[in-house]
Amino acid sequence: MSRFRFLYFLLPAVFLAACRPGIEHLTTYHYAGGQMQEGKLQYSENPPVGGVYSPVWQSCGVYAAPVYDEYAVHTLARGAIWITYAPALPAAEVNTLKALLRAQPLSLLSPRSGLPSPVVITAWNAQLQATGADDARLSAFVKQFSDIKTAPEYGAACAGGSTDTQ
Repeated sequence: MSRFRFLYFLLPAVFLAACRPGIEHLTTYHYAGGQMQEGKLQYSENPPVGGVYSPVWQSCGVYAAPVYDEYAVHTLARGAIWITYAPALPAAEVNTLKALLRAQPLSLLSPRSGLPSPVVITAWNAQLQATGADDARLSAFVKQFSDIKTAPEYGAACAGGSTDTQ
């Protein structure tokens, strides 16, 4: 009887965990990481979500100009979140994005031309397109990926890298 009582309490928790809704329209990828190469690299996604990256990483922070993909991908490999936004995004929305990342020491924020949507949030092997800074899925993404231990260089410092922009 005690075994059944255990299962009675365990099953609802397992069922709820399995049914927990994910982030709608989240796209995931399967880059292994760890491969470094100097020079200009080509990526399949815009912005990139993983793959080969520069030995140099982008220091975490807020940038007023686009950053180099090769550096940003290395920063993603360290477990950072990267929000890119269309250069025409209103200043109030950019401020909302800054506030979203304020408590995230492992994060990048930068403008980027040619995005598939006004705002794109990226972590190693995960990406979400949003129509604006007020999209609730952005907060859910930050919550889910702010401590992404599956990034190939998880735990490496985000400071001390490049602060160069394009």
